[in-house]
This record gives sequence, C-alpha cells and structure tokens, in this order.
Amino acid sequence: MAVDVLPEVEALMSDSDDELPVGWEMRTTEDGKVYYIDHNSKTTQWQHPKNNKRKYLSEKLPFGWTVCQDEEGRKIYMDQVGKRTTYVDPRLALSISDAKKGKIKFDSSSSAMEVLRGRDLSNKTAIVTGANSGIGFETAKALSLHGCHVVMACRDMNLANKAAESIRTAQTINTPLDVMRLDLSSLKSVRKFADEFKSRDWPLDILICNAAVFGLPYQKSEDGIEMHFAVNHLGHFYLTQLLTETLCKSAPARVVVVASESHRYPGFNTTSLDFAQLPIPKDNYWSILAYNQSKLCNVLFSNELNRRLFDRGVTCNAVHPGNLVYTNLTKNSTLSKLLFLLVRPFTKSKSQAAATTLYCAAAPEMEGNGGYYFSNCLAVEPCDQAKDPDAGKILWDLSERLVKMDGIRADEFIGKTY
Repeated sequence: MAVDVLPEVEALMSDSDDELPVGWEMRTTEDGKVYYIDHNSKTTQWQHPKNNKRKYLSEKLPFGWTVCQDEEGRKIYMDQVGKRTTYVDPRLALSISDAKKGKIKFDSSSSAMEVLRGRDLSNKTAIVTGANSGIGFETAKALSLHGCHVVMACRDMNLANKAAESIRTAQTINTPLDVMRLDLSSLKSVRKFADEFKSRDWPLDILICNAAVFGLPYQKSEDGIEMHFAVNHLGHFYLTQLLTETLCKSAPARVVVVASESHRYPGFNTTSLDFAQLPIPKDNYWSILAYNQSKLCNVLFSNELNRRLFDRGVTCNAVHPGNLVYTNLTKNSTLSKLLFLLVRPFTKSKSQAAATTLYCAAAPEMEGNGGYYFSNCLAVEPCDQAKDPDAGKILWDLSERLVKMDGIRADEFIGKTY
C-alpha cells in the first residue's frame, strides 16, 4: 500500500521554529496529546525541544479522514477526499500551539484542495457565480468536496449541468449541489435568480462573486450598460444587494469578490477612475481599459460592502487569483489566447488560482476579517483609489441608481447624474 507523508507536516517540521533536532521524533497519544521522543537519551517530554511549546490536537479528525489498522496492526489514516493514506496523524498538520495558533502557511503554489484540507463545511451554503468553468469551477468543486452545499450560478445551463455532474462524480459523500441560471448582464435575470434562491429558504454563508468577461468588443447589455461594467461589477453589486438580508440572517457570513491586479491600471495616463466617464463610453473604448476599470470597481465595491455590513456580521474581501491564468475568460480575444498560451507553463493552474478565493471564504483565521485585498493568500495593498471611502460611496450611489431603472435603459442616465 502506498503511504504518503503529509506535505503540511513536512512544511511544519521544516519551519525553523518547529524543526526537530537530529534524533528527535514527534508522536501522539491515544487521546491526541503531542509528545516528543529523544532517541539519543531515550527520554520523552511534552514540550517541543527547541521552542518549549506544547501542542495539542483537535478532538476529531479533519473532514473526510478516517482511521483504521494496516496488516501489522498499525494505525493508518485514510483521506477520502484526497484519495491517499498516511501513517501520520493528519491532525498534526493542524496542531495548535500558543506560538503558531494553528495556522498553516499558504502561498502562490497552494491549491484549492490544500487550502481547504481538513475543513468540514457540511453546515455551509455557498453561491459561486461563473462556476461552470475555470477558477469558478475549481472553487465550486473544492467547496463541494469538503461538504459545502454549493449553488452554481451560471448563464449557460448546459455547461453548468455538465460541470455539476463531474463534481458529483468526484464526491465521496452525498453533498447537495444545485445549478441555477444567472445572467449577470441582465438585471432582470439577477432579480429572478435572487427571488428563486430566497424562495428556497436556504441560508447563505458564502457568496463568491467570481464570474467575469474580458476582451469584448464594445457592446451594451440589454439594460444599456457597457458589458464589462455590467457583468463584472453591476450584476454582482445587484445580486449582493438583493441577497443582503439573507447574508445577514446567516451571519457570520462572507463575501469574496474576484478582482485583479489590473485594477491598478484603469486609464492610459491615470491610476484613478473618472466616475463621470463610467461605464467607459464608446468614444474612449478599449477592451483592456474597460476590464481594468471593472476590476477597480470590484475592489471599491468589496471595501464599501464591508464597511456597510461589517456590524451585521458580514465581511467582504477582494482577491487577485493570479496573473495570466488560462481560463475561458480569454475566449473573446485571439491575441489574448495566444499570449496566455505562451505564458501558461509559468503561471498558476486554475486550482492554484482558486486558492486565495477559498482562503478568504473558509479559513478560520479570516472569520470577522474584511475590507482587504488578497493575493497569494496574503493581504496586500491595493491601489490608492481602491482604499478611498469617498470613491467607494460614489460608485455605490451610481450602482444603486443604475439597478433601480426598472427596465428603463441606462443610456440617458450614465454620465448625467453626478
């Protein structure tokens, strides 16, 4: 039988503060206490030989793990999610000391499954927009395989149902997984989705605003709104607004908005948005700028939402999934496809790109923490305007006016109401 060594344990033991001296070994008792053996002196002790800290384990195995015995009577741990076995107690990877607080370090190489490893999300319900492919699919899959009830909110139901079936095939337990139609370019579709979701009386613990478009020629939505702004920002803004009470009733709840480092470049010669020219007009249109501006709107919206809902138990963070991750986002631009293919060997996988989203959505240490911009599972500084509360309020007010049009096209409103 092939038996793995948990990478988290390897990382833990290679850390300069936790690395054991030569001749020492870490073991656990039947009731989960961690102790250390010095094979040189043939003695044991409860404290770590270098940092003098005690460690203790959680009372139960991480989600998806079981324990049995091998042919020689030794304990062997089986990971039903990751499909592997190990002689190392998986709780050691999540052991807690007053120095480490149980945190595992994640970075740009961490995958979606690694970030969620051991998490039991069976009491959570999440909506993931754009979940039928790319980063959204990896996000939905990892959540589902860790017990979360996932609602895949997608425009193309055929592709969404196929994606859902592939997730169900990978499930090791019968976790609820639903597919619902959501076209973020249509305010009517957003209203219909929200009404249907609320009619099912489900909680909403996690809302992941992931869907996006990129590289489109100039076009307007059915509501008269430039398409990048309509899908990437306004549709998610309206969805969150309609589901706010559901989020608050489910508190503590989390919202994660997938943004991009592109938010730093909203114009040719400026690092700030001109709200009087938002959404970008046809005369000044360049698809990359339209995309970049929508991503700055994502960060502004995320921070403003956190300011408004934090006291009601809802936190929000924006995330950068990674540079030039190859997904269906590039399907509208031949040049972008070529560029992404050329750099693909040097960029993140889609699973790695989903890791930061999932860190913000499910990491225990993120409970009650919002208003940040994350990259590679670390909080980093966004651009200056993204941190400006006044800019966040201006965008919020503009967005509210646009979603209250009640079927009237936006053309006559845009650029004339500030």
